[in-house]
Amino acid sequence: MADMECPTVMNNLITFLSSLLQRVAESNDLNPRFHPQKISAFHGLTRPTISIQSYLERIFKYANCSPSCYVVAYVYLDRFTQQQPALSINSFNVHRLLITGVMIAAKFMDDLYYNNAYFAKVGGISTTEMNFLEVDFLFGLGFQLNVNPTTFHTYCSYLQREMLLLQPPLDHHLTSSSSSSSSSLPSITTKLLHYEDDHQQQEVAAV
Repeated sequence: MADMECPTVMNNLITFLSSLLQRVAESNDLNPRFHPQKISAFHGLTRPTISIQSYLERIFKYANCSPSCYVVAYVYLDRFTQQQPALSINSFNVHRLLITGVMIAAKFMDDLYYNNAYFAKVGGISTTEMNFLEVDFLFGLGFQLNVNPTTFHTYCSYLQREMLLLQPPLDHHLTSSSSSSSSSLPSITTKLLHYEDDHQQQEVAAV
């Protein structure tokens, strides 16, 4: 994604990632039986009042990390959900997962980055909690932090393709694309598409 420095591209990336994670979180909130649930250090007692998009925009505004970090953070979230299948992304944990993923990506990708105390302030949590979440996330990833050029390009290509299709509405494209390109989608999206397909079949059966 060579043109990620472009403000329009970054705005589209933030919008797309926010929309995707919002849909994943909502589907898991509504269907805990379909998605095994596990309470973890990332799980808040209440849903944050700030939206996922506003939260990600806040991180982008204040973290000052390179645009590549957001792609790498997405890779990390995808790996995390694969390594921790009982820990589903939902409205109670998505914000903490996001701030932790971006912070770790910044440390791995950038020569200069803010410390944990700063990221904690950006994320609205304590430094102690930020430190704990970092360790928990790293162990959850199995310390698989390296993202080789091929993997990075694969995720970039997917994100670029999806961002070009922000119009018509994202919901329509995600649903319609499941039959043609789901095999190439990262697993977070694939799980969501599988859920939508199963849910639609259940509705048809009920009728």
